[in-house]
Amino acid sequence: MPAAPAPLRKLGFLTIGLFDPEAPAAGHESTLQVIQLGERLGFDSAWLRHRHLQFGISSPVAVMAAASQRTSRIELGTAVTPLGWENPLRLAEDLATVDLLAGGRINPGVSVGEPMTFDTVRHELYPDSADVEDFSHARAERFARLVSGEPVREFSGKQGVVEEFSNRVEPHSPGLRERLWYGAASKKSAIWAGSHGFNLLSSSVVFPEPGEEPDFARIQQAQIRAYRDAAAAAGQPPGRTRVSQGLVVIPTDSATPTQREKYQRYVDERTPRTAAPQGPRRMLFARDLIGTGEQIAGQLYAHAGFQEVEEVAFALPFSFDHDDYVQILTDIATKLGPALGWSPAAAG
Repeated sequence: MPAAPAPLRKLGFLTIGLFDPEAPAAGHESTLQVIQLGERLGFDSAWLRHRHLQFGISSPVAVMAAASQRTSRIELGTAVTPLGWENPLRLAEDLATVDLLAGGRINPGVSVGEPMTFDTVRHELYPDSADVEDFSHARAERFARLVSGEPVREFSGKQGVVEEFSNRVEPHSPGLRERLWYGAASKKSAIWAGSHGFNLLSSSVVFPEPGEEPDFARIQQAQIRAYRDAAAAAGQPPGRTRVSQGLVVIPTDSATPTQREKYQRYVDERTPRTAAPQGPRRMLFARDLIGTGEQIAGQLYAHAGFQEVEEVAFALPFSFDHDDYVQILTDIATKLGPALGWSPAAAG
């Protein structure tokens, strides 16, 4: 096995929170139970994907609020919330509220850009302003300013007998701004995140630079290094900027033969898309990693992107059953994590 660059410091997982549209409550309950299991197993963080008009979590803020009342230690994050669907001021209010309820455990991850399939929903999402909405990085900058407590307006103070107004987003949660993350898949976005004080979420998708060799791991490594260079140039203290990698890993140490067969079939169906760049932007997908914890650890140690990080948020496969997630999370915490030098967190 290749030598590890450094022991893994933080271990997290990412879930889509899949549910049956005929019984959505059961799927949301399953997600909450998975987060509770993660805390018991010693995971440092649990992250929620954000899906709109699909059969996955559409309101991670609400799910994090519920999870915060069932847990006491594990950090809760989004990976990622697409800001094109959000009003930054209202999102800042909601996240600050949940962060206070959670005792400062919320890690909001965001991205920008035009909402997915925007033409099909623009008439409902922005009926009067779709043509002038700004989906650029400026939207994330505004969101960050609002979270940090910068003034929203000049008006504040008491009005009448009981109404009292603030000139910033309330409630304000100190420390939340330092826990904002940006989901970057290109070098340009990674550099922007570093220069604007966001932590970096690097996942299983990257966009190569023009003429860049289509090697996923090397491209991810280059993006992470560009992020750190930009953060340093902007005067960000080294300990202030965090980088997390999120690949799909499926340890099979305690899986049943039926589970192993299902997992391998899932990986086999997804592997062809990793063979070559996809679409006009030459998008590259990372290969899903399957095998025993020791086997996956060996692949990660040899992965140029993984060599750059000290924390991860391994992505759970989209379409598995609750029992499968229990097995996978248990094997990550008891087999894969220790093979990467990680130690479980103490109970809260």
